[in-house]
Amino acid sequence: MSTAERLASLTLELVRIPSVSREEDAILAWTRDRMDGAQTFRSIREDGVLAYLPIERRAGADLVLLAGHVDTVPLGGAAPEPSREGGTVLGRGAADMKGGLAVMLALAEEPPPSDLDVGFVFFGREELPITESALGPLLARTGDLRSAAFGIVLEPTANRIELGCTGNLNATVTVHGRAAHAARPWTGDNAIHRAILALADVADLPVRDVDVGGLTFREVVSVTTIAGGTAGNVVPDRVSAHVNIRYAPSTTPEEAEAWLRSLISPEDATIDILGNAPAGPIDVRSRLLGRLRAAGDLEVGPKQAWTPVAEFGVAGIDAVNFGPGDPRYAHSDDERIDVDALIRAHEVLSAFLSEPDERGGG
Repeated sequence: MSTAERLASLTLELVRIPSVSREEDAILAWTRDRMDGAQTFRSIREDGVLAYLPIERRAGADLVLLAGHVDTVPLGGAAPEPSREGGTVLGRGAADMKGGLAVMLALAEEPPPSDLDVGFVFFGREELPITESALGPLLARTGDLRSAAFGIVLEPTANRIELGCTGNLNATVTVHGRAAHAARPWTGDNAIHRAILALADVADLPVRDVDVGGLTFREVVSVTTIAGGTAGNVVPDRVSAHVNIRYAPSTTPEEAEAWLRSLISPEDATIDILGNAPAGPIDVRSRLLGRLRAAGDLEVGPKQAWTPVAEFGVAGIDAVNFGPGDPRYAHSDDERIDVDALIRAHEVLSAFLSEPDERGGG
């Protein structure tokens, strides 16, 4: 079977296994059965995570981890059935990020000769708030994983290198008023009217460009949901809004939270932080980053989204985003991935992992 057919078949098999967040047992079991056929690894199996490391580490060899999440967002009503149409695999998770998982599996089953020690990490619950992370706790308590010199998270980047990631703060802003009959609103205090004022600074806030290591990250604040009111003839006494902040790697989680509080005007508005995933650090000087970039003459840019690169950073591991999926199809109802993109990712990572002589260098 050609590499193209193998990658396409693996991707389609993975897409056919439903794996919405918190329902990843089937795909993890399938992955475990597949990886157990590779005799060169020892496994670490914990709740929601499968990690595979070399049975024996070689003196002087850097450990590189290839990592990817197995879960998907829920299936949309218009999402295509898992299928292959010519050079494209369609279905939920094809781009984000079962195509990347297929590349990982292909490299694990037929690894190129390498001067690097290579490990693989498959994990669930990535599409949920960081408080439910399966990866972060494993990294925190597993020294063998933290000894890695470099991590590549195969998030959808359209085969570009994307460094770091934005932090992701989610909060509920609640504004209280006093209920009254709509015919006599002066006897109450309209919470919706107060919420308009409370959120005005958020609505007027421009995008804030932040330079980090020569890369431009965009800090943005958005109201993503809002709810309030009980009936058409009642002045509402309560409104709740969900506010999302994406912040640059140079901003700490504490600074992002303070920024949010500075934007909300009325003193009687309450802010409940639901989750605050830190931004991912970047290191443009990394030797292994340079090696990856040279392996495919790759473009380098910032990651304008949150990814598990942040969790690798917390664990002290330099990591980057590089994967075959196209971000424009992630979570979309027409989610798909091109087989050519799978081939390209496989070729680049094979070249990155290969020994210098195999790459044509010294």
